[in-house]
Amino acid sequence: MAEIVISEFMDDAAVAQLAARADTLYARDLVDRPDDLRAALADARALIVRNRTKVDAALLDAAPKVTCVGRLGVGLDNIDLDACRKRGVTVYPATGANDDAVAEYVVVTAMILLRPAFLGSTAVAAGDWPRDRAIGREIAGKRAGLIGFGRTARKTAVRLAALGMEILAHDPVLKDTEIAAAGAKPISLMDLLASSDLVTLHIPLTEATRNLIDTKALAAMKQSAVLVNAARGGVLDEAALASALKAGSLAGAALDVFSREPLDAAAASVFRDVPNLILTPHIAGVTTESNVRVSDLIATIIIRELGIE
Repeated sequence: MAEIVISEFMDDAAVAQLAARADTLYARDLVDRPDDLRAALADARALIVRNRTKVDAALLDAAPKVTCVGRLGVGLDNIDLDACRKRGVTVYPATGANDDAVAEYVVVTAMILLRPAFLGSTAVAAGDWPRDRAIGREIAGKRAGLIGFGRTARKTAVRLAALGMEILAHDPVLKDTEIAAAGAKPISLMDLLASSDLVTLHIPLTEATRNLIDTKALAAMKQSAVLVNAARGGVLDEAALASALKAGSLAGAALDVFSREPLDAAAASVFRDVPNLILTPHIAGVTTESNVRVSDLIATIIIRELGIE
């Protein structure tokens, strides 16, 4: 039986590092076969997941020998940390390894939303010439409001500032002096929403942040503003966002994360016929380069924790 179980996709070179040192089961679709996953964990000492594998008490009951969980990413809302703690299981996120990828995603989607000409290929190919409809706005000279100001947000802020944006940030965990020292203007949440041309979310999903961006928050935003969520599904009320976009009270939005993943038919129907909306399948932090960094980091940690150097 395998000592290391990997239930979602991981860079092949990192998998090879693990397999050279211990019996390793790598099946990127194991997350979709819960009975097989539980059976595979009977003798495992380590589990490696992304964001879809639910590491809860029930799964841990099937994994009595597991001492560590490697998370190929940074969000931990799919992992029951209390259950892990009670069982002496240490959780290791790939902190910092995909910050650059997420930061670039925010910049790219913000620029596309502000300048909708980038979305006009179909019309032009069909013989249309929508110049009036395609005129957009420059990102330079605008205000970017970052909700949450951790590592990823700060890398995003550096890129946006380099493009000429003024950087505002709200983070209740940080002191204003720390935010200012990192190059942003500290500001209250409602003032940030009211004054930003771009609002980008960089917060975890907790009870305090669930549906933080709701109807009231969206109504506080400028009609010309755009919003990007590459943080966590659930921190934004998706139905309220769809209504705001349909009503024209918000200029555009990009979502990479959703309250239910993958989207089923009911969840996807919320977004049907919604204008100025970019939807991507939880891929902001995953590039060829970041996948190598994330996978290599977690492989190194698991090798060290299992003592199989």
